[in-house]
Amino acid sequence: MDYIDLRSDTVTKPTPAMREAMANAPVGDDVYGEDPTVNRLQEMAAERLGKEAGLFVASGTMGNLVALLAQCNRGDEVILGDKAHTFLYEAGGISALGGVHSRQLNNHPDGTMSLKDIKAAIRPDDPHFPITRLISIENTHNRCGGVALSVEYTQAVGELARKHNLSLHLDGARLFNAAAALNVPASDLTAPVDSVTFCLSKGLCAPVGSVVCGSKEFIKRAHRIRKMLGGGMRQAGILSAAGIVAIETITDRLVEDHFRAQQLAAGLETVPGILLDPGTPYTNMVFCEVNSSIQASSPQIAAKLSAQGLLVGAVGDRRFRLVAHYGINDYHVEKAVEIFKAVIDSNTY
Repeated sequence: MDYIDLRSDTVTKPTPAMREAMANAPVGDDVYGEDPTVNRLQEMAAERLGKEAGLFVASGTMGNLVALLAQCNRGDEVILGDKAHTFLYEAGGISALGGVHSRQLNNHPDGTMSLKDIKAAIRPDDPHFPITRLISIENTHNRCGGVALSVEYTQAVGELARKHNLSLHLDGARLFNAAAALNVPASDLTAPVDSVTFCLSKGLCAPVGSVVCGSKEFIKRAHRIRKMLGGGMRQAGILSAAGIVAIETITDRLVEDHFRAQQLAAGLETVPGILLDPGTPYTNMVFCEVNSSIQASSPQIAAKLSAQGLLVGAVGDRRFRLVAHYGINDYHVEKAVEIFKAVIDSNTY
């Protein structure tokens, strides 16, 4: 069966141009710094985000871990949201591997933490307390509906961080979706931050990898941490070549995914029993839930949808996440709504 896969934008396949670039990529030993394709990707990413240098890593989780460990010592504290990917979905790596303590603040529905809360969470200089070292924000914010954090908010957090001599990290896994939604250059969203990581293997279609960007001195430290984590790769230009194509050709088409997410939301809104989250979709993610007239739970409904050729994410007992991406076209959106309606109708009281 050919599935319509709306579980995530991580399911994207490399484009034909990526496969060709990977097959023909000039390579060398990246541990020696001799892979020209890796070097080009790192330089291109840094330039696009207005930073001095970049570092190719295996995943977004590794990118966030590398960035935080390069800026925090054991026993230091990072301020981040209680719905942050680093807090929820990265296996506690900053604590388990780096001894970094996390201070979780409430994420508002728009993905932000209030400036007042951040300021109050900064520890005074007291030997009883961990040292507050870093603030981490996420853009777009996955668990807050894929919402994009504004340039103004990011600037305000950056000013607060600098005032208190803290570093600011941006988990920009879907940074280019935020830039597309806000119609601004990605560098506007990264200007206030000391470090940023973005994923190549989500909506940008590359098969593997993320890039961490920041100052040359930061990247020097991050490079050592990457090695410590086993992230030193050899002829990684074969992978980096796809990332170069992603930056050159895919970032500018993300608005198409956002449009299809809007079409999907409009279709689901017509299905009795389905309730869309207010404001969804902000970017390429549609969040919805089933009301009390539906007998089945979301995992049960997801299983029935799968049997009909539609894969969706069940993100709670009654909630779903559906993600538009490069592999989804207008027909897929129309068919997905049709399948959803048939399955929901069969589960209504």
